[in-house]
Amino acid sequence: MSTTLSPFLSVGSRVEPRVLSAAPVKIAADRLSFHYGTTPALTDITMNIGAHMVTAFIGPSGCGKSTFLRTMNRMNDIIAGARVDGSLTLDGEDINGAAVDVVALRRRVGMVFQKSNPFPKSIFENVAYGLRLDGLRNRAEIADRVEASLTAAALWAEVRDRLHASALTLSGGQQQRLCIARALAITPDVLLMDEPASALDPIATQRIEDLIHELKKDYTIVIVTHNMQQAARVSDVTAFFWMGRLIECGRTEDLFTAPREKLTEDYVTGRCG
Repeated sequence: MSTTLSPFLSVGSRVEPRVLSAAPVKIAADRLSFHYGTTPALTDITMNIGAHMVTAFIGPSGCGKSTFLRTMNRMNDIIAGARVDGSLTLDGEDINGAAVDVVALRRRVGMVFQKSNPFPKSIFENVAYGLRLDGLRNRAEIADRVEASLTAAALWAEVRDRLHASALTLSGGQQQRLCIARALAITPDVLLMDEPASALDPIATQRIEDLIHELKKDYTIVIVTHNMQQAARVSDVTAFFWMGRLIECGRTEDLFTAPREKLTEDYVTGRCG
């Protein structure tokens, strides 16, 4: 496995390495393409995602950023006719290999969706659900893991006295942090976030962003966002997608202040998209 993070600038068939830091590579895509049946959604994506960093995907609706995110834990497998070409690896292992246990992959690569989706169960059982599904039966250990996950999601202090209340009684922002706690309970390596704050008010959004900063100490985080200000605030690396292609990837500060591609510049300055 490579030990140097080298995300790539990719335009058409041209790929140029750009070293960003000495962080280990966690996920690597090499000329990855994806089709929904005969319809191409991603074309020739080459980039690396560094461990314990926040990588943001930006671009207009329909540009492929959520599709790329979902290839990382094979959520696209449930779509009839979906096809992946090229290479996508996690810690050097082929995510799409025939021998890969998809359930085990999704334990390692957790996901938080745009709309919070708590189960119609208690707060406690929402977090404990994955642990029980994983075969954990020791009540004390489950309770410890639930507390640790809620604490990591910055929610424990708010719910510790009502763990057995319905999760549906929580506010929208609390429900989203509960979904993050649920994902963290099974101790993934990677946390994928698809527009995690798009339905939240500014205060709840700030809590999610603060949480992302804290979580990257222990997790590799990949976030899709339409909000370029959010990408600038939370991410170390930003990748800009356009019509299924990766146009540019680099340090967030560089991409927003000195983009190398004219299309990137036009998008981040609001002249297109």
